[in-house]
Amino acid sequence: MRSGIIILLSFFVLSSFSQTETAATSSTTSTFLQKVKKGKFYFSWGYTRAWFSKSDIHFEDHSNKYYPVTGKYHDYDFTIYNATAKDRPDFDQIQDVINITIPQFVGRIGYYFNNKKDFGVEINYDHTKYVVDNYQNVRVKGTFNGNYVDKDTLLDPDNFLHFEHTDGANFWMFNFIKRWKLYEPSKKFNVGYVIKPGAGFVYPRTDVKMLGTRLNNNWHLAGWIVGLESGFRVEFLKYGVFEFVGKGSYADYTNVLVLGKGNGKANHHFYTAQLTMTIGAMF
Repeated sequence: MRSGIIILLSFFVLSSFSQTETAATSSTTSTFLQKVKKGKFYFSWGYTRAWFSKSDIHFEDHSNKYYPVTGKYHDYDFTIYNATAKDRPDFDQIQDVINITIPQFVGRIGYYFNNKKDFGVEINYDHTKYVVDNYQNVRVKGTFNGNYVDKDTLLDPDNFLHFEHTDGANFWMFNFIKRWKLYEPSKKFNVGYVIKPGAGFVYPRTDVKMLGTRLNNNWHLAGWIVGLESGFRVEFLKYGVFEFVGKGSYADYTNVLVLGKGNGKANHHFYTAQLTMTIGAMF
């Protein structure tokens, strides 16, 4: 298409050009286009470990719903302060192909724009799991059925509270990519350094046990996330790709389900650090 436009412009604007000159222009343009290669897509899959900062978690439910199991009405508005949490890698499930998505897996789909593959974009998904530690002492401030509380409290999952995003915390991000090649002994092998700033949303499935009642909620759009991923990228055997990267992010869960829609909500935010390995293919 580009060479055709050039030829037409040459015909109408520069009619004095000979047929030989026009053919030469077309040939040069065609050769140039052949040298410019298209970008490349890639897909990769892997697993991650995560570490979380402490978090203040606010819970609120004014539904006044009665729960016959405990004989309690839920009308509360309270915060637990500096709660600690851990990930749950479940790497022992990797060997079971049927349960390959149970561990803390990650997925990447990306595209490098140019033939040097220096710049690109990526859809970045992390199935991290966030589990608040049971039986830790936290400061609790707020009201329960009109009664004000301000005291250190044990997070007893049977009598008070258990809270986790284990199916999962689910970070979805759109990243920009910049790569620098560090070592390239052949066309079929190179080592590079990548950096990926990005932002997106969190889509957790939150498992909560509140005052004796438990529910593993539906997946739910609950907030936003920003972060930066960087590390090493190895391309091998023409189509293979391997990455080992670290990631730091800030996640803000502004609207988390507690015991189903309309029966309480929670909000909290935290910083997270991850180490991730992925392997995949380019095409």
